[in-house]
Amino acid sequence: MTLHTQPSTRAADASPSAPLAEATVRRLALGLSTGALAWSAVSFLYGFNPATETGVKITDLGGLAFQFGALSLLAVMVRTRATGVSRVARAMLQVERVLLALAMAWSVFHAFLPGQRDSVWLGILDAFWPLSMLGMFVIGIKVAVAGRWRGAARFWPLVAESWVVVTLPTMAILGTSVSDVVGAAHLLVGYTTLGLIIAFRPELVRGAS
Repeated sequence: MTLHTQPSTRAADASPSAPLAEATVRRLALGLSTGALAWSAVSFLYGFNPATETGVKITDLGGLAFQFGALSLLAVMVRTRATGVSRVARAMLQVERVLLALAMAWSVFHAFLPGQRDSVWLGILDAFWPLSMLGMFVIGIKVAVAGRWRGAARFWPLVAESWVVVTLPTMAILGTSVSDVVGAAHLLVGYTTLGLIIAFRPELVRGAS
């Protein structure tokens, strides 16, 4: 009888991936901060629903910069398995990547195809903006529960990714003028700060790899 010592597929799936280089973590984290800062700046300037065509384009592109930053955050999460090592935990991040990619497509089309802004297909894509942000909120909860990231990096994703559950109710209750300020400020406190935490303390996320 032959004894097989090769690890099973299940064990291989649970094994940690190679650690991210510190320089890579810093680069991706600063990409997150930069994108969030850009969207925050244009939101303070124009609000989230600008009245002019120039404002619409700049706001859309600011949102796109933020979305690229969010992709950078997801890249760190995927490589460090921030949500956990199970297949479901890892699949969450891949699903979020798809939602975010569709939301990014909306940002591009909405900015550069003004004649299509009332079309059905663009309206469908528009739904992926809030869906992607809700997805990030769920991921923030999972990161905190999983505990693979440490210190401030463990809980700040939940602060950052609560953007949608803070901003949208504020808009419904207090109106757009208040929610514009709240949403823009939340980007600074949340995502911009999260990127800086990871950039200056990469060991908080790399140590979990």
